[in-house]
Amino acid sequence: MEELDIIKRVFLLAIAKREEGETMKDTLESLVNTGMFEKGMKEAKQTLLELRESNHIVGENLSMLGLVVANQAEKEFKQ
Repeated sequence: MEELDIIKRVFLLAIAKREEGETMKDTLESLVNTGMFEKGMKEAKQTLLELRESNHIVGENLSMLGLVVANQAEKEFKQ
């Protein structure tokens, strides 16, 4: 399994940590508002598409693979 870049790992972590009732659109908007994506919403949507294609995200939720990466990212960022 290849290592995902920091943007994708943060993206997955944001999905894992979202509040109940928060939609994928809400998550995208909050990440764009942080300035994480240089090209704004277009880049955020492209990243979402790539994560779906790599099976890290299925539908509106993380897959088991996505959850593992999100948990690893959380541990890494807490160090």
